[in-house]
Amino acid sequence: MITQHTIDKVFETARVEEVIGDFVQLKKAGSNFKGLSPFVNEKSPSFMVSPVKQIWKDFSSGKGGNAISFIMEHEHYTYPEAIRYLAKKYNIEIDETEQSDEQKVQASERESMYLVSEYARNYFHDVLLNTQKGKAIGLSYFKERGFTDETIKKFELGYALDEWSAFTDAALKKGYQLDFLEKTGLTIVKENQLDPTQSKKFDRFKGRVLFPIHSMAGRVLGFGGRILTSDKKAAKYLNSPESELYHKSKVLYGIFNAKQSIAKKDNCYLVEGYTDVISFYQRGIHNVVASSGTALTSDQIRLINRLTPNITVLFDGDAAGLRASIRGIDLILEQGMNVKVVMFPDGEDPDSFAKKNSLEKLEAYLDANAQDFIRFKVSILMDEVKDDPVKKAGLIRDIVATISKIPNQIQREIYVQECAKIMDISERVLFSELAQLSKNEEREASKRPKDDQQESFTVVKTEAVAFKKTDQLNKLERQLIEILLLYGNKEIDFEDYVEVEDEEGRTKLVKENYQNKIASEIYLHLQDDEIEFSNATFKKIYFDVIHQLNQDEKITSDGFINHEDPELGRVVTDILMDDEKYALSDWESKEIYVRTKEKSLSKLVMDAILNLRRILIELKIKELIEETPDDDRHSMLEMIVNYTKLKKLLYDRLNRVV
Repeated sequence: MITQHTIDKVFETARVEEVIGDFVQLKKAGSNFKGLSPFVNEKSPSFMVSPVKQIWKDFSSGKGGNAISFIMEHEHYTYPEAIRYLAKKYNIEIDETEQSDEQKVQASERESMYLVSEYARNYFHDVLLNTQKGKAIGLSYFKERGFTDETIKKFELGYALDEWSAFTDAALKKGYQLDFLEKTGLTIVKENQLDPTQSKKFDRFKGRVLFPIHSMAGRVLGFGGRILTSDKKAAKYLNSPESELYHKSKVLYGIFNAKQSIAKKDNCYLVEGYTDVISFYQRGIHNVVASSGTALTSDQIRLINRLTPNITVLFDGDAAGLRASIRGIDLILEQGMNVKVVMFPDGEDPDSFAKKNSLEKLEAYLDANAQDFIRFKVSILMDEVKDDPVKKAGLIRDIVATISKIPNQIQREIYVQECAKIMDISERVLFSELAQLSKNEEREASKRPKDDQQESFTVVKTEAVAFKKTDQLNKLERQLIEILLLYGNKEIDFEDYVEVEDEEGRTKLVKENYQNKIASEIYLHLQDDEIEFSNATFKKIYFDVIHQLNQDEKITSDGFINHEDPELGRVVTDILMDDEKYALSDWESKEIYVRTKEKSLSKLVMDAILNLRRILIELKIKELIEETPDDDRHSMLEMIVNYTKLKKLLYDRLNRVV
């Protein structure tokens, strides 16, 4: 168990903008930062980070919180995992207390798989560096590839002994369960025909050098292994199988080491293999990742899009199946990203070219040879066309189909003009073809069934109508919590009506002005009417605020933002970030001047309290009508009359008509 002292130190040290900046490209926006959502696919930034309040909010997905909650959401970490991650990032020593046996048993399956994967990485790395066979075979291979000791350690490269179960036996001896060794794909388990009670266990990666595959946060998801023998029956490269941790189509090799450089350089080099990444990195170009030999997927592209909108795809000089590879360009364009392509000279690939050239020459080659996708496609496919007009028409249609993937209309038009020049064809014909493609796409889209999102919206809308009063109550309770958190410490002028007798003994209402702290005013009104919050989270926040008030402390949101209850932290973050989103500066930048909440706080507070009373009365009347037995209708009607009179008074105070 991590001690509270360590947790407090992590909260004090971690800066939300630094933590999130490792995963999302943030740009300054007034006193805040903005970026693209890392949780949904979007083209306009709706992700906001407040360095002052140390919170973040993703207005696309509705998620929000502090630095800890971001790591939990983004990396699917548990609370202790997120604390450990940030402690490591900020070099904070972790103090721990011994876990009980029960707590050990409660460790999640996912965490157990992570622990097994991390043990495997350390084991294979140790075998590579510190065993005779590891140094003679695995380390020699990496040295022959030109990798330095520093690079080998940076990428945590390893070697699996060419023995049937060396790793599995070592892991079992250390206490790791066979079930998790199998689920991560590190061990292959087969039934023993001779003795069904004793299964056969084999190391999946035996005799291979290993490349650990990390998540963006640096956790080991799986491995890629290269065989070193000339066994034709065995695959040259072997990846971990799909598992709870490892989804090949959703990861990019090298993203952990490359993420900061990608954001800083505002560009990502995309290569094919592990050694391409490592050689580029060692040469000094760090903003490089690999698709690990798989066809590029939308999930992989979105991973890059969180850091930069710019991708440069690097192709081998003699890449086989190049036509199939360039289909990934369409996917990149569909995401609204900018794509360039670089071809290496014949016989060269990113790995070999980086080793033969200095950093200056490598960077100069990449800059000089980066070309847009149209020129690239033409240069690759023109040889197939030659003087055949039918094939040339097919190539033009192929290029226009690619252009049609671009969501930005201005960019589409520019590329059409570029294509017309290169292919010596009129823009009118190309625009006509583009329009036809768009029409076909619309026709296909109209045939598709309505998506789940629309159905979901319909359900939500129906429920909202059915529970309108309850929904209003929830909004009013949220508004009161918002007022308490943002303005609870302020002391302002209030006005009220009190009954006084004139000289003739007649009672009349007289307006009275007085000063009070906003939190005290809300507390007094709710206490007098014995009003309790119906929303459990709002209730917790309210009692905590009132506790701070009664202790004569300044009301602060810090404890809520860093609260161990993630729901409570999320609600408070939502309130604070909504206030940031609609800050006055946003309007003033457009030369629109509006009356601020601060200038009408008294009315804001009283309207919220009066409306809360009104909704509670309306709900009480509804409850009386629905639940009162028939033999008690007379007393029920009397109560409804009294409640209705009270409701009318509230409407008068609110200047509304019943």
